[in-house]
Amino acid sequence: MDIHLSYTEKGGGEPLVLLHGNGENGDYFANQLEYFSKRRRVIAVDTRGHGKSPRGDKPFTIAQFAEDLLNFLDEHNIEKPDILGFSDGANIALTFALKHPERVSRLILNGGNLSPDGVKRHIQIPIEIGYKIASKFAEKSPETKKNAELLGLMVNEPNISPDELSAVTAKTLVIVGTQDMIKDGHTELIGKSIPNSRTVKIWGDHFIANKNPEEFNRVVENFLDEK
Repeated sequence: MDIHLSYTEKGGGEPLVLLHGNGENGDYFANQLEYFSKRRRVIAVDTRGHGKSPRGDKPFTIAQFAEDLLNFLDEHNIEKPDILGFSDGANIALTFALKHPERVSRLILNGGNLSPDGVKRHIQIPIEIGYKIASKFAEKSPETKKNAELLGLMVNEPNISPDELSAVTAKTLVIVGTQDMIKDGHTELIGKSIPNSRTVKIWGDHFIANKNPEEFNRVVENFLDEK
């Protein structure tokens, strides 16, 4: 293990791990940390190179982030948590669930995608242009290098085949905003490819957990409370 991930923890009971999106940190889930900690042990993790977590020397990839999560769970004696991932956090959660199915209780995928072409083109094109520019100047400063790495994640990853999703064993909730940046058909493909899953749309854009927390939390809580 080359790094220790930074995290915020609140509450007690069954563990619920929160994984933020690209370029963010665990603070994104302020509304969820507060709400779910009344009945659960909620842990918001900063991904490698995000928030207060160090970058380290290992690859800056979704697969590596999933391995970092395994190390984190082992380090904190968390055997089989519920995992809620948003955006790239959903992609990390899904990758983790495919590789370590025995370590996931329930899975909540918010605004995830299987490949870059799952993102609506009017969102993805500026990201691709930004990545080309940032890559060109990546060696100029640590800041431009970091920017290139973050944009690179969205241009080059994830790379999950829909056929792989039949191997997900965890009960799964796929949740997106009505105006999400992920294509509707792509979200539906994820939902129908995971065996024990259902898809819920709630009002809002990509950032529903942050902008529409009351409805988001209610839907997630109902899912987690089901026997």
